[in-house]
Amino acid sequence: MRVLLTSFALASHYNCLVPLGWALAAAGHEVRVASQPSLTDAITASGLTAVPVGTDPELEEVRERPAAAMGPPQVHEDRDEPVTWEQALDFDMVIAPLLLAAINNTAMVDELVGFARQWRPDLVIWEPFTLAGAIAAEACGAVHARVMWGLDVLGSARRTFLDLRAEQPRAHWEDPVGEWLTLTLARYSRPFTEEVTTGRLTIDTTMPSSLRLPVGVPVVGMRTLPYNGRSVMPDWLAEAPRRPRVCFTLGGTGGDFLHDWALGPAELVRAAAELDVEVVATLDAEQRARLGEVPDNVRIVDFVPMNLLMPTCAAVVHHGGAGTFSAALLNGVPQLMVANTWDTPVKAKRLADYGAGIYIPPPKLDAGGFRDAVATLVHEPGPRAAADRLRQEMLTEPTPAELVPRLERLVAMGRAGESGDDPGAIRDLGVAEPALGRPGG
Repeated sequence: MRVLLTSFALASHYNCLVPLGWALAAAGHEVRVASQPSLTDAITASGLTAVPVGTDPELEEVRERPAAAMGPPQVHEDRDEPVTWEQALDFDMVIAPLLLAAINNTAMVDELVGFARQWRPDLVIWEPFTLAGAIAAEACGAVHARVMWGLDVLGSARRTFLDLRAEQPRAHWEDPVGEWLTLTLARYSRPFTEEVTTGRLTIDTTMPSSLRLPVGVPVVGMRTLPYNGRSVMPDWLAEAPRRPRVCFTLGGTGGDFLHDWALGPAELVRAAAELDVEVVATLDAEQRARLGEVPDNVRIVDFVPMNLLMPTCAAVVHHGGAGTFSAALLNGVPQLMVANTWDTPVKAKRLADYGAGIYIPPPKLDAGGFRDAVATLVHEPGPRAAADRLRQEMLTEPTPAELVPRLERLVAMGRAGESGDDPGAIRDLGVAEPALGRPGG
């Protein structure tokens, strides 16, 4: 079987695909990874074969546009009131040009389709922003599936949009995302169907079922195997910590979203250091300079692999990044999330409601409250017990190797012309039945 993995050029999104790519290759399947050229080194560093497609500049340009300066739009589940038609339409009008069309630029889609039609993959697996993967699969007749690295807020937004649009007069049935996909697929003489937005199957690599959104699509879980790129274990990690260890990290992308933080990373690290804990903090040069003299119980590092650090931690403080979030879940570590973008506030709220963490909106940060929250996670038994329940739930999910036979059956079903929406076929694959109902309302 030939399998094509696709991600746009952001390593934190690509990393969630790597363990499944390894498992498919180890099972004897041919695996290729297509992305824009700037991700090539990250792909080859993971041991998989890269296929550079398209260009990077359009993605860089969109980050400079004034409309994108404050980050992605507010997702529906982050609202306190039911979503209105106007809000659903506004969301699609933003993400269609500023997110989806920018990431999946014309050069990338054209070259990816060209490669897919030449190489003829049996299965295309794509991360949820890289709809170019779904388009290429449709263009070459391959089965395709999404791999989630966070909450399915795009799938939720799509269902909410369609439900609300059905209540409007037909004269106002705008569909920015659907229209963009329709025009793009028409270049390859293919029609738009809703399967393009979700794939035949959704593979959730980071969320235990207790925290997932009820989007109404077939979902199979996959046990998280944290991958952080090329790394070396530091000597100090071989020694057991003498105090409860607290990790403070903004991951690879969190530093881009500090615009509304009432306190900066240096001030928060200083506040945590007032406790009888060991703080391991990843700070850049500017943040380190603002910290001034480093307290004796603080270790500043440029990078440390989360899969190695997290088993030694009593708590973790972060912005909600997928890699840190899933590594903490897998190791039963309570989380303090200072989250303000895309799905991260929703993840933080759901984790806090479950009892396995604390959520602090960035504008509400103050040193005393932050310090007390860290102390609660480190010393109170409740958050640790809840985090351990989520860990046990994640451990029941199939490993990437165990998921491979299900993907083989999915492809066989596709070749036989069977629908991924057939309930019997869904049960045969061992996936969750679709949960219905309007999310985000």
